[in-house]
Amino acid sequence: MEEELRGALARLVDGLPPRKASAAVERLMAGYRGETPTGAPLLRDRADVVAYAAYRMPATFAAAASALADFAARTDGWRPASHLDLGGGTGAAVWAAAAVWGDDAPGGAPRRTTVLDWAEPALDLGRELAAGAGRTAGDAGTGKALRGAEWRRRSLRGQPDGAPLPSADLVTVSYVLGELSGPDREAAVAAAIGAAPAVVVTEPGTPDGYARVMAARGQLVGSGMRVLAPCPHSARCPMVPGEDWCHFGTRVNRSSLLRQVKGGSLPYEDEKFSYVAAVRPEITGEPATGRVVRRPQKRKGQVLLDLCTRDDGLRAATVTKRHGASYREARDVKWGDTWPVPGPGTGSAG
Repeated sequence: MEEELRGALARLVDGLPPRKASAAVERLMAGYRGETPTGAPLLRDRADVVAYAAYRMPATFAAAASALADFAARTDGWRPASHLDLGGGTGAAVWAAAAVWGDDAPGGAPRRTTVLDWAEPALDLGRELAAGAGRTAGDAGTGKALRGAEWRRRSLRGQPDGAPLPSADLVTVSYVLGELSGPDREAAVAAAIGAAPAVVVTEPGTPDGYARVMAARGQLVGSGMRVLAPCPHSARCPMVPGEDWCHFGTRVNRSSLLRQVKGGSLPYEDEKFSYVAAVRPEITGEPATGRVVRRPQKRKGQVLLDLCTRDDGLRAATVTKRHGASYREARDVKWGDTWPVPGPGTGSAG
């Protein structure tokens, strides 16, 4: 799915003048960083949307796919029969859901997918990209959920005119809360809670993005949902606002447009993101007992891990050769992974 999406985006950029694309990216990134007022769509016309999609969609896809994969790993094999992407724009999160769960809902029918956004140019491009899903490889059996998706214009300000959101098994809210004012963010999350038994919120991995995720987390838990990922519990986050923030990273191959705008020769960059995934009681599964919240530090004969744990909150763990199988696992563990690693070879480390 990732390579197919990248190929489709590259074909779009071929028809966009480089100077216009770069100017659109600079303005859009000012909005992404919170340097422009909220309350209006960032994507105004096709040039904006193509520039945004080529520049940001691979990273948004990677972050959403990572969050959804972590969530899926905690849900005892649950798969959504329907997916509502709130503020989905060009559809990065629905591409991510296809990468994690495939096309089919339980029973074999294509997953029912709906994307809501307030920017018609973004919806138009999302439809265009989705229409080609699975066709570039000559396999009409893939991409069914994307090709059959419904793309609808809808305000993100809660429930306009008293109309609730369409019901679904899963609602995703990805990289959109930063475009909304505080009350509208609360209303959007409340609407998501009312629409589905599973909600996944993903935001940029900045202190402000983390703060928005934590506010959404508070609403989710306050509504009776429980957190399955990334947190090992539904209690208060042990990180102190203003001193630290919970975020993770995923590697993204740089597009030609991204290299053009940012310069440099590296073919990749690391996308930082924060997220929370919560469910109602009817979805079974358990959070991890602990999660690695910093890049592991490898020393001679030992690995240093910073963990968020179910019982002890934030704590450090040192895994040495004397821990046997755990040491071998710790050598391979990455930032964001669960700890202990599931499996019969897992030991303990303190």
